Amino acid sequence: MTTIIPRWEWRTFGTRFARAKSVFAGLTPKDVQESDELYLLTETGSNVKVRYDLLDIKKLQEVNAAGLEQWMPVMKAGFPLPAVTVDEVFKAMDLPTPPLARSEYTLEQFVMDLCEPNPAVRPVQVHKRRVRYTLGGCMAEFSEVTAAGKMTQTIAVETEDAEAVLAAVQSLGLAEFVNTNYTRGLAALVSGDLPRYAVIDVGTNSVKFHIGEPAGENSWRAVVDRAELTRLGEGLEKSGAIAREAMERTASAIAGMVAEARQNGCVAIAVVGTAGLRIASNADDVIEFIRAQTGATIEIISGEEEGRLAYLAVRAGLPLGEGSLVVFDTGGGSSQFTFGQGERVVERFSVNVGAVRYTERFGLSGVVSSEVLSEALAAISEDLSRIGGHPQPDSLAGMGGAITNLAAVSYKMAKYDPDVIQGSTLHRSEIERQIELYRSKSVEARREIVGLQPKRADVILAGACIVLTILDKLGVDSLTVSDRGLRHGLLVDRFSA
Repeated sequence: MTTIIPRWEWRTFGTRFARAKSVFAGLTPKDVQESDELYLLTETGSNVKVRYDLLDIKKLQEVNAAGLEQWMPVMKAGFPLPAVTVDEVFKAMDLPTPPLARSEYTLEQFVMDLCEPNPAVRPVQVHKRRVRYTLGGCMAEFSEVTAAGKMTQTIAVETEDAEAVLAAVQSLGLAEFVNTNYTRGLAALVSGDLPRYAVIDVGTNSVKFHIGEPAGENSWRAVVDRAELTRLGEGLEKSGAIAREAMERTASAIAGMVAEARQNGCVAIAVVGTAGLRIASNADDVIEFIRAQTGATIEIISGEEEGRLAYLAVRAGLPLGEGSLVVFDTGGGSSQFTFGQGERVVERFSVNVGAVRYTERFGLSGVVSSEVLSEALAAISEDLSRIGGHPQPDSLAGMGGAITNLAAVSYKMAKYDPDVIQGSTLHRSEIERQIELYRSKSVEARREIVGLQPKRADVILAGACIVLTILDKLGVDSLTVSDRGLRHGLLVDRFSA
């Protein structure tokens, strides 16, 4: 008797697999198959299909900590099926057997008499074209699938060794994609659900979360876009390490975002970390703690990569023409600058200039004297010396929580409206007005200012000082506000077709 060795399986559905396709292009196909199959979709965890008049049922046996699945064949039977076998089929699908009026059933009779009238079973005709490869000791498969008149693609990796599967998925650039078995993938396809993608940007001061779905070529529609202030970098300036409390706050926020992404049916979740994690001495411990708490692995990206993604987001979201453009993203721990000409990036770099750092260094969270303010501005100017000497750009665009809050306060915006903020203009005179406003108020009084996020009240003065200094260094009197940020650039970069 043949012993069946369970295989760990991973699969995803969609059409935005540019990186994986480039890997497959460098491999030699082992097998190419084309077939018409019938799937019986249920909600009981069974994978039921008919190919070449052979009924094949697999049951989910186990899901490991990494989300890989083990499926076990539990039944194979050829049509026509005797009534006693039909009874076994429904038991294998964990469904009650309907009344059986025949002694045996052809495939057509089985579908018309027993499946189509059954609300718990959805028959779906599927056409597949499968190309198989060997990758890292695993079977890797790229398929084009048509079901109910809708087309998609699916990539699968499987073998007995779970670690080998994960390594192969990583090599395909698909580690961010959620394992989605055939039953769930087909159900989403035939229901007409658009694939959704999530990105999580773990910053020094806040964690930003975005879910988008394709809305045309290189265009996206926002489904969810929000941020939580977790202060991951609290105390980092003095200690050099991320505190346990900050770690726990951030893990809690990310866990909620991952759960929300799954509830929204996201096929992929990309999680990146920025300045706070780049400089923290215990970054590896933080990443492992958050992975254990949430299942999400944070990828720490360089400051230069942050700048590139920010530039991509601005170019995709603002009509700034083809002239010289500077895009900056200022956060809690660092600021990223990208200098470009139209779509072409000329220079990009990151500096350790962030609102949390100067707030802690100069005590900017409450009422501040003019002398202390001058000292802070001088320190910021010195730390931003790298942007001095660059020619005045045709356009300057800024993003990040400090800038969007400055814009919201300028509009006295009681309820944040991203459509109003996106593309709005911040003038030097308004930034100077707000600096005077914040430096004269305690943190409690700042929280009452209309348009300002209460949790950002302690760091907003430092953020405004950074923005004003950038205007001075570049010799401009205003900037265009981008509500789109790194997360939007990441969405375009990772999940474009």
